[in-house]
Amino acid sequence: MATTPYDIDLDRNPANYQPLTPLGFLERAASVFPQHTAIVHGRLRRSYADFYARTRRLASALAKRGITRGDTVSVMLANTPAMLEAHYGVPMVKAVLNTLNTRLDAAIIAFSLDHAEAKVVITDREFSKVMADALALCKVKPLVIDYDDPEYAGAGERLGTIEYEDFLAEGEPDFAWSMPDDEWDAITLNYTSGTTGDPKGVVYHHRGAHLLAVGNIVTCAMGKHPVYLWTLPMFHCNGWCFPWSISVVAGTHVCLRYVRAAAMYDAIASHKVTHLCGAPIVMATLLNAPDAEKKPLPHTVEFFTAAAPPPEAVLAAMKEAGFNVTHLYGLTECYGPSVVNDWHDAWDALPAAEQAALKSRQGVRYGALEALDVRDPESLAPVPRDGTTLGEVMMRGNVVMKGYLKNKAATDKAFDGGWFHTGDLGVMYPDGYLQLKDRSKDIIISGGENISSIEVEDALYKHPAVLAVAVVAKADEKWGETPCAFVELKVGAQASPDELVQWCKKHLAGYKVPRHVVFAEIPKTSTGKIQKFKLREMTKGV
Repeated sequence: MATTPYDIDLDRNPANYQPLTPLGFLERAASVFPQHTAIVHGRLRRSYADFYARTRRLASALAKRGITRGDTVSVMLANTPAMLEAHYGVPMVKAVLNTLNTRLDAAIIAFSLDHAEAKVVITDREFSKVMADALALCKVKPLVIDYDDPEYAGAGERLGTIEYEDFLAEGEPDFAWSMPDDEWDAITLNYTSGTTGDPKGVVYHHRGAHLLAVGNIVTCAMGKHPVYLWTLPMFHCNGWCFPWSISVVAGTHVCLRYVRAAAMYDAIASHKVTHLCGAPIVMATLLNAPDAEKKPLPHTVEFFTAAAPPPEAVLAAMKEAGFNVTHLYGLTECYGPSVVNDWHDAWDALPAAEQAALKSRQGVRYGALEALDVRDPESLAPVPRDGTTLGEVMMRGNVVMKGYLKNKAATDKAFDGGWFHTGDLGVMYPDGYLQLKDRSKDIIISGGENISSIEVEDALYKHPAVLAVAVVAKADEKWGETPCAFVELKVGAQASPDELVQWCKKHLAGYKVPRHVVFAEIPKTSTGKIQKFKLREMTKGV
């Protein structure tokens, strides 16, 4: 590269360059608005000054235990203040936060702990049973810290040698935490649900977390001091980076341990919630609540949803209830949503059916994502923008993961040709809006959770009466999609649908169990390949 006058004696130095990281967002909020309420959790109210001091205590206590750059701290937590504190306190010592999916089984959790080489585990006592089993299965022997949430009414077993508050007491509230050595350094580790084989560990960096966190503020049009209700699990893509976003505008986190209609309406009414995110199941929970649990909304509440686009009737019902729904799209590999169905005011005048068609599209890229396209997966050439030509959805930019931990082959495949290959199939319209048409790996998205059809099929194949099985997504008003299993039995064998469902419950996490089992001949091509598109059509009659 040729040298220009702008390259001479104009070097990068500490005065004009600092690594991008979301950690400074909290420090600024605590400095500018120290007494503003940062966290609400039941009867607890915590200011930004207290929030910041506690994250520094956590960082300090971790440092005293030898946790340093590149060490993994895994957490098994609900949407609680401790989870928010971990999003800052862990990376403040240059360590990597691994948020575990609270819905997974012990074997998958044990795999994750071993693969991540977890040095510390912070676990909520509600999840003590599955965590006890996971810790018994895994090879690593981390420091285990129990978290006692006052909003949890149960009495789970203590697994560790110290309780969270006692651990924080070991730390200093004025601890001099560290910026990352490089903005490319890892900040978090998130495991995919797994399709074939073990889950993959998606690594986020400080730069991407900073940019997506700010991108959320822009995309969601958040003004100063928003009130954000935690209906989205923080373990999922680090809560789409909102644990960091809210600090940018000194907003209030309203923690919600259980997503129940009465609790959501109470929180929205009591705390004047302005924004919340969630899968279609959250919308269904709000809309189908008994009248006695519903409360008038203080204003129009912004609701951001991903997964399958909501049906027209649901969008109309949400609008009538006082929610403005915006459809997002993304993957774990791009820090959560990085595509938004940006609405045009002119579309408000269109007939309802045309509006519904427009709302069903995934949309356009966030400002923080440099490129989004639909391309031929072999040639990488863009497909025509005609709304019909199918291709693979691809992305590139600073809010795409570093790669998959300890999995070079998968990383290289995902980034082939300089694009991130999502594995999703879609079309591009003339106005540049994307719409998904299928998922190349037949992933079922139920309540915001990814379910591998192959994993469910493998469980059913283990039943002695099953000859052949194919699992596809069936549309579901409550969950968006649920697994539907088509089964052929061996000659002379017998099994009922309920028996197979019960079998699956013994071998799969609860949300992966098929809601419907259909005994039918499975359609195949002349070469024996199962025609899942025909099965998807057949689910409409189930």
